[in-house]
Amino acid sequence: MEKHRIPASELIINPDGSIYHLHLKPEDLASLVFTVGDPDRVAQVSQYFDRIEIKKQKREFVTHTGYLRGQRVTVMSTGMGTDNIEILMTELDALVNVDLEHRTVNDLKKALKIIRLGTSGSMQADIPVGSLLASEVGIGMDTLMQFYPSLAEDQSISELIRQELGLGFLPYQTSASSDLLSKLDERFFRGVTLTCPGFYAPQGREVRLKPRFEDMISRLSSIESNGKRLTNFEMETAGYYAMGKLLGHEMLSLNAIVANRPKNEFDKNAAKTVDTLIHTALELFVA
Repeated sequence: MEKHRIPASELIINPDGSIYHLHLKPEDLASLVFTVGDPDRVAQVSQYFDRIEIKKQKREFVTHTGYLRGQRVTVMSTGMGTDNIEILMTELDALVNVDLEHRTVNDLKKALKIIRLGTSGSMQADIPVGSLLASEVGIGMDTLMQFYPSLAEDQSISELIRQELGLGFLPYQTSASSDLLSKLDERFFRGVTLTCPGFYAPQGREVRLKPRFEDMISRLSSIESNGKRLTNFEMETAGYYAMGKLLGHEMLSLNAIVANRPKNEFDKNAAKTVDTLIHTALELFVA
């Protein structure tokens, strides 16, 4: 039987054979991928590589691939938000699981290891600025997963959030790779990360516009289910975890805590905290 060919309108390939948004070819990508939101942060990671063999950029997607301690590694930027993560994950998956020349899905699937190195704000007073946190669970407050198959995972915390805020939809809840989590040590808090579709009102901030939900941080930080509580806000983790589960990749989100929302504190040494996160992740995940 002839394989289904993915139409040109659905999977766009650039004239040079690279995939549309990321501007990468399959050979440009390592099987271990670190991601950062800020394009300027890519060089902060790759400066620790022993050598860099590939540097590419298109829009906010900056990619460096090289070698560290004999292992091939990629670091790339994503921009902010789960809309960007959906593009990133779909195109990364296509690079390893689709024959781009013939536009057919490969019979043998490959699983990437993708580790987010991001910044985040704590919603618990006892998780201080300057600390590192691994997201055991991601909960998406955005609507990305309304367009994909349902996730067959526990949704108990999501249901409590829906009830507490009176939402008209159920946030989606999914978990990190247990294998990648097992490589972490005592330098990391473990937590449940709330992925929000914005930085201000969706995370309870008020500048000139008043958020719809009163006392959002205190209300959400008090939620607990099976010994787990919400620990931090950011804008990508749940999208990573959900797309990774559906596509069969190993996902982990690591967070530099640069704000403590209950205490109204911001990390004066945020750049150092981010660098500590980078060093620690490279130490733990690159052989």
